[in-house]
Amino acid sequence: MTAHAPETPALVIDERVALANIARFQAHCDAAGLALRPHIKTHKLPLFARAQIAAGACGITVQKIGEAEVMADAGIDDILLTYNILGVDKLARLAAVARRVERFAVVADSAATVDGLGAAFAREDRPLTVLVECDTGAGRCGVQTPEAAAGLAARIDTTDGLAFGGLMTYPAPGGQSAVETFMRDAKALIEQAGIACPTITSGGSPDMWKSGGGTVVTEYRAGTYIYNDRSLVAGGACALDDCALTVEATVVSTPTPARAILDAGSKALSSDLLGLTGHGTILGHPDAAVVALSEEHAIVHTAGENEFAIGQRVAIVPNHACVVTNLFDFAWLKGEDGVLRRTDIAARGKLT
Repeated sequence: MTAHAPETPALVIDERVALANIARFQAHCDAAGLALRPHIKTHKLPLFARAQIAAGACGITVQKIGEAEVMADAGIDDILLTYNILGVDKLARLAAVARRVERFAVVADSAATVDGLGAAFAREDRPLTVLVECDTGAGRCGVQTPEAAAGLAARIDTTDGLAFGGLMTYPAPGGQSAVETFMRDAKALIEQAGIACPTITSGGSPDMWKSGGGTVVTEYRAGTYIYNDRSLVAGGACALDDCALTVEATVVSTPTPARAILDAGSKALSSDLLGLTGHGTILGHPDAAVVALSEEHAIVHTAGENEFAIGQRVAIVPNHACVVTNLFDFAWLKGEDGVLRRTDIAARGKLT
């Protein structure tokens, strides 16, 4: 715990804003009749996963087995892992963590993935729930047609050690209509085959406020909403005041009256642009632009002369909060009293 400013660059989380974001989107999902399963890859902190569940989330989403292991260690007992798991070693880890969790599910988009999961779980005491991942327009993983989804669902249903759990997608921004068409058709084909399809899970923070309203989707996965970031502000999903995560940096050089250099480069802010110009918003300096990053420096261009002084501290809302979280070993949580508490980012670097 510290009452003074931490060394920079520093990852600072305004706990009051984060908890307000949790409550606001949970209320939206409750009103829309959607189960909320937040993605913890944004914060990677068991304390916020527990806060999300306490607010009403049905469980959490993780992307890697390492994240699932950390969350299981923290007592989280309902986990969906949205990644194709392949290979003997990873399947053994998957089985080990599934034994420790009351409800555990994964996704698959190929027969090879399903067969590997089946081989790993055939002798387990309880079957592994598997959802079929569907590509509804984002162009990432996923089966390409409702017919393929139904075929893979049937394969899961008849594979020892597995239980079919439903359908999963991560849609393209603005792709809700495509999700509805694909999922309704796939669900109908699956049910025509006599297989129940209990869960249809979609997600994405950019379109989170458009979720619900007569949808076939039963569950929504969002991650960035807990912190928000510059990309979501630009997309109209939140205001700058709703951004809980900032990177604090220090001005280390002012080579010209219109240029300042900060001690936070691509290793602190990430180089992600997400369609934006520049690499972050400096709070209190709306006309200053973070125009470029080297590994350890941010180059800032200013509209007027002498806007920054050497030694001055600034707070930056990054383009992409999720990536920034994984760049730091620990964060500083800012309480309502203004005191900063250091917390290790427990799932940081869990890439396997």
